[in-house]
Amino acid sequence: MASSEHRIERWLATTTGPKASCSKAQHNVYSLTDPHRFSIIRMRGRSMSAECGVRLAAAGYGVFGMDYEGHGKSMGARCYIRSFRRLVDDCSHFFKSICELGEYRGKSRFLYGESMGGAVALLLHRKDPAFWDGAVLVAPMCKVEDVIPKWKIVPTKQDVIDAAFKDPVKREKIRRNKLIYQDKPRLKTALEMLRTSMFIEDSLSQVKLPFFVLHGEADTVTDPEVSRALYERAASADKTIKLYPGMWHGLTAGEPNENVEAIFSDIVSWLNQRSRSWTMDDRFRKLVPAPAKFIDGDDAIDGKAQTQGRPRRRRPGLLCGLAGRTHHHAEM
Repeated sequence: MASSEHRIERWLATTTGPKASCSKAQHNVYSLTDPHRFSIIRMRGRSMSAECGVRLAAAGYGVFGMDYEGHGKSMGARCYIRSFRRLVDDCSHFFKSICELGEYRGKSRFLYGESMGGAVALLLHRKDPAFWDGAVLVAPMCKVEDVIPKWKIVPTKQDVIDAAFKDPVKREKIRRNKLIYQDKPRLKTALEMLRTSMFIEDSLSQVKLPFFVLHGEADTVTDPEVSRALYERAASADKTIKLYPGMWHGLTAGEPNENVEAIFSDIVSWLNQRSRSWTMDDRFRKLVPAPAKFIDGDDAIDGKAQTQGRPRRRRPGLLCGLAGRTHHHAEM
């Protein structure tokens, strides 16, 4: 774990009915009454709200999340990513410590990530392919274009908020959230996102866990093409994609209420169909070797091993800003 302190969150399901009341405990750890059925590890996007955890907990899932170093209420330079490898290691260490607690050992382990959180989820899977049982990826950041000089790498936060959140009331609520970084991205953060996205794009075929990727067709922050590429190239035997006509980037926090309800209905339905209890023998049979290389600052991304034979990228993607547009339609 990194030396700086991280803010953690948890949401636990109720047994008193289909809906739960949320209570706020000390140290910004949120809980709903216990016990719960299955575990979901949640990676934050840059503007993700607590509503996601509350909704999934109400559906019977235990949800755990943490603010990355320098994000939200965690300590560190604001929105500064020194190393994506370090960020992923922090998440892996903390989330595995949760999964190894006695009350969670027999539960399914799902990753959940939005936008940049989707990239973190994919890297956690790559770090330990056998550990996770599935992933929900909402508008994930997993592909970028190769014409670097043309990128808008330093848009203002106002630009992203305007482009991501359709509902004007929810958009203003996001703007008033002082925990959301309002300045232009730091150069090192932009570089780490670029290098990490290139690494993920080159390894999409190595994604093997069950996943559900969701994307708004009118998203101008991350191109729906990135989700299409993930779906088409991933080696997963169980993979689902759903693109939502007319919806923007903030599927779970920025759409009108009826759209948000539809999104979470699809997510919970997918999770319910794949949730189960696990024994130690089940886990042992699922073990597979870890990859020889993992994102690690320099050699895992740079060098001839990662550039030789790489097809030329033709579609634009995302780096902290607006993406090119390509439309696709798919049924769930």
